[in-house]
Amino acid sequence: MTLLRDAALTAAFDGASTAYDRLVGANPGYHRQLRRSARRLALPGGGEGLRVLDLGCGTGASTAALLAVAPRAEITAVDASAGMLGRAAAKTWPGNVSFVHAPAEELGRAGVRGPFDAVFAAYLVRNLTAPDEVLSGVRGLLRPGGRLAVHEYALSGAGRHRLVWTAVCRSVIIPAGSLGPGGPGLYRHLWRSVLEFDTAPRLRDRLTAAGFEAARVVPMPGWEHGILHTFLARAPYGGRGGRGGHGGRHGDPGKRP
Repeated sequence: MTLLRDAALTAAFDGASTAYDRLVGANPGYHRQLRRSARRLALPGGGEGLRVLDLGCGTGASTAALLAVAPRAEITAVDASAGMLGRAAAKTWPGNVSFVHAPAEELGRAGVRGPFDAVFAAYLVRNLTAPDEVLSGVRGLLRPGGRLAVHEYALSGAGRHRLVWTAVCRSVIIPAGSLGPGGPGLYRHLWRSVLEFDTAPRLRDRLTAAGFEAARVVPMPGWEHGILHTFLARAPYGGRGGRGGHGGRHGDPGKRP
């Protein structure tokens, strides 16, 4: 199948938005793994005085994960899908959380500018048409030494992990998604996009090529070991932090069982 991109992907998220929380809620580890990646940012003092950008916030699961580990941070959550963002914004949030409707290429036009102390990108990079360009823009949004955590399905490269991913998608994810609004298209995209995306070492190297320092990969436990990872990196201390205009387009086709 042809992977969904740009307007087609946004439309697929819009169509699936009303049932999305119910689908991801069927995966007991989904929210726990997001919080695990958010904790790996190691933000001090509960985020007091920090600005954090949540790229591809979807219906707000990644935003809630950030809020759980950095309740005092100023969190700006961004997504390109009006449907997903509307579901997120309709929930109850404290005053330090705000939502912005914008695609990756248009954050600056939407008034979102750095410097940020940290960026959290959950299920985002795999869905970008130009990931290298966006990652370079993300680096520009960070203050020198600012932290990045990418929470992403990126296979280890081992054949067994490809087999496990395909088995779970065919037996659970695609059938469950087919029962909701929008049909199976988004979930077939999820399956194929992971198979065709970077391996975990390749995505780590992509962060380095985009100008980040100290890039490393931390796996998740359980059945997602070798499938789901946290990628951690920081903006160079000698670099120029942030008034760049790139950011998150879609964070969610990993946000499902």
